[in-house]
Amino acid sequence: MKEIRLVVVSGPSGSGKSTAIKALEDMGFFCVDNMPVSLLPTFMELLARTGEITRVAAVVDVREGEFLKDFTVTLAEVRKAGYKVEILYLEASDDSLVRRFSETRRRHPIAAMERPLDGIRIERELLNELKDNADKVVDTTYFTVHQLRDLIKEYFSGPLTFEKLTVNMVSFGFRYGLPVDADLVIDTRFLPNPFFVDSLRWHDGLDEDVKGFVLSREETKEFLMRFEALISYLIPLYWKEGKSYLTIAVGCTGGKHRSVAITEALASGRFPEMVVVKKRHRDIQKS
Repeated sequence: MKEIRLVVVSGPSGSGKSTAIKALEDMGFFCVDNMPVSLLPTFMELLARTGEITRVAAVVDVREGEFLKDFTVTLAEVRKAGYKVEILYLEASDDSLVRRFSETRRRHPIAAMERPLDGIRIERELLNELKDNADKVVDTTYFTVHQLRDLIKEYFSGPLTFEKLTVNMVSFGFRYGLPVDADLVIDTRFLPNPFFVDSLRWHDGLDEDVKGFVLSREETKEFLMRFEALISYLIPLYWKEGKSYLTIAVGCTGGKHRSVAITEALASGRFPEMVVVKKRHRDIQKS
């Protein structure tokens, strides 16, 4: 039996599931939308018999109705059968979800006759257990369609990564809110701010002069040394617990200077062999 990779995509309505499943389909995944979760074990068994399909993606959300209650049991059954399952949960702020419903003029699947916000809140409660089982939670609040597609491609274009721990380094600005998918949050606002240096203000943390300004400080060097030691200690423990993804969010005021430079420095550091490091600068383009 060939190894089959199953990606389960979930999240509240309007969070980007359609974009994600289309991106996976473009990457060669066999995609199924709104199939009852109780049929997943049988479906996977049939695919295994054909031996032709090795990558599958399925959307699971509140449209499952009563079937959603069986998800945890069904998930355990699928994994026990030997299939590699990854759960991607897409999240977004209430305001952004309401705005997306307004822009598309769609009715919420739960609160068709009420305010979309009411449906969103009920939907979150119904999906809590599924979210708790997710391998990766992605906040799409500030994503464009193209950025979400790029992220999906980055996560799932390679081979199975269950033999490794994926460490996602994300820079962000506290001004725009915490990344909801962060496992660890680091605040770099204690460092001198390049924004107040006229020659550096309009550059970002990828600029060599900005990097030099931030990384040359003694307090920065000490911080990097101490934090890298902490990560080196934590990663084997996360790995031992079976964690597939670890998101480290590095923040400063606007997410353009200090957090970007620190994220770049941390991502280029030394990591254990079981680690795959990826980086993203969420707010670098914001003013």
